[in-house]
Amino acid sequence: MAADDTEPTTARQSVPRPPELESWYHLTGVRVDGDRIIYYGESLVPHKRLFAELWEPFQEAGYEISLARTDSGPVLVAEPIETGPTQNGFPWTNVLLFITTIISTLLVGAYGWYYVPASEIASNPLSVLQAWPFTAAVLGVLMVHELGHYVMGRYHGVNVSLPYVIPFIFPFGTLGAIIKMRGQMPSRKALFDIGVAGPIAGLVATIVVTAIGLSLGPVEIPAHVVEQAESGQAITFNNPPLLDLIAWAIGAQATYADPTLNPHPVIIGGWVGMFFTLLNLLPVGQLDGGHMVRAMIGERQETVAAFVPGALFGIAAYLYYIRNLGLNESVGLWAFWGVFALFIAFNGPANPLDESAIGWPRIIVGLLTFAMGLLCFMLVPIQVT
Repeated sequence: MAADDTEPTTARQSVPRPPELESWYHLTGVRVDGDRIIYYGESLVPHKRLFAELWEPFQEAGYEISLARTDSGPVLVAEPIETGPTQNGFPWTNVLLFITTIISTLLVGAYGWYYVPASEIASNPLSVLQAWPFTAAVLGVLMVHELGHYVMGRYHGVNVSLPYVIPFIFPFGTLGAIIKMRGQMPSRKALFDIGVAGPIAGLVATIVVTAIGLSLGPVEIPAHVVEQAESGQAITFNNPPLLDLIAWAIGAQATYADPTLNPHPVIIGGWVGMFFTLLNLLPVGQLDGGHMVRAMIGERQETVAAFVPGALFGIAAYLYYIRNLGLNESVGLWAFWGVFALFIAFNGPANPLDESAIGWPRIIVGLLTFAMGLLCFMLVPIQVT
């Protein structure tokens, strides 16, 4: 084994060389490039088999492996597994995005859902703190969903990042949250567990938040807001079946005929959880549904994903031509997700190293999760009245 002469002796001595490397890879040289270790040579088996054989030994040594292209051909690259929130220490990006999203949800919640006048917010910025229940509900549901992925990823030894929350404007103050998965996926079982953990955790949080919001009762809409709604347009968020089921189960009221009353803003956290769960369960690309279906039925997931954009465009066309709804309502929403699904369908889910079937218990869990997702479906989620 040859090492780069420019590297210190300690770096050369720490280069992992598991016995499996000699069995499946014809090694001709090694170079240490910072934290990366580059193994030159030629694979003795197809690349997928190579990863399947070497993934676990390198994981045990604390490294992720990947294949890189060079002028002389492909090389095997090993990089240290991230052992904390970030490789550089403190997760500044995650924390700054989270703080920014807290501010954006407080502003949106105060103005849009607690009816705090903009003039009052400008003169007394602390007035936005009235919306803390809204912020706690929305971010609580989103963070529980993503932490479900994070915990299960760590359990399976997959390198996953902390959640990145995305700040936005009305109506929710956020576009949701994501995590990043790096390196190879070890098996279909791991892919399924990581994919399904988010929706299950998020749905549990959603049900709890919705029940709390329903128990808090309605909020009174100020007279000037009622007058504006009567003389112009108002945005209505229709209830998904799951929300109505929760209201029925606890004997609470989910809608009010009185135009001066609105459901409590905490319920919006539940609505967000249900709608984002539905979208995440679309069986395409890197969405949770895409990972789950890839784990459940293997490479046939691509066939299922090919139908999703057409189905979403079909919903948009039905609402526009048959229901005569305008583009500024749910028509545009489903059309946008049709385009989005069309693009991400080409970037499929993670391909696991171990293609062994996941077994019926996991398949049943997956089917039940998709069934819960259907209870979050609304043909017309948002309506302008």
